Amino acid sequence: MSLNYNQENPDVNMALVESSRSAVEGGEQPTEEAVRESLKQVVDPEIGLDVVALGLIEMVNFIPDDKLIDVDMLLTTPFCPYAPWMVQQVKEKAEFAAPGWTADVEVLAKQWDPSMMEDPGLLGFGAGGW
Repeated sequence: MSLNYNQENPDVNMALVESSRSAVEGGEQPTEEAVRESLKQVVDPEIGLDVVALGLIEMVNFIPDDKLIDVDMLLTTPFCPYAPWMVQQVKEKAEFAAPGWTADVEVLAKQWDPSMMEDPGLLGFGAGGW
């Protein structure tokens, strides 16, 4: 099996992300919508779905005084071999949506399951079952 660390996600609305970047550069606070949209660029190399579709992004919070984006995320498995890469990508893509802001990404110990996905059917499981 060949893993692709640089998969592109055609579902990313880059116009929204670029609009957010311009607004932030103009002094506005970034939006959760724009950060989550940017995070769709992070595709799990084993599963082939992005971290937002997988439901791995638990929370995006902003601390304006520190220009900090606080992101809580899950991993699909506790000992995911791609965790360091995915965490770094989440940090970079969150910061991409908000120039001048710093992202802090925390991996939660919470157990992930497919029911957390936007659409569990994307994994080939029927509705309501996995």
